[in-house]
Amino acid sequence: MSISLDRLEKSRRARVLGLSCADAALEAKLREVGFAEDDEVEVMHFGPLGGKPICVRLNQTLIALRRNEAEGIDVEPLP
Repeated sequence: MSISLDRLEKSRRARVLGLSCADAALEAKLREVGFAEDDEVEVMHFGPLGGKPICVRLNQTLIALRRNEAEGIDVEPLP
């Protein structure tokens, strides 16, 4: 079951399946930050203003993402 990263619950871990950004520049930016297929990601915190930004842990690094950035990251929740 694939969902976008912005829909993953807090404290839930998932495996990155791929990037589906409509904007090639945004996809390149996410890859530069370190998002790649088969990496493990965990949602750590949602911001107070409508859940923005989203704080995630990716490969032992905390990263803040805008909701539209997280929408372009496809993940599979881990059991």
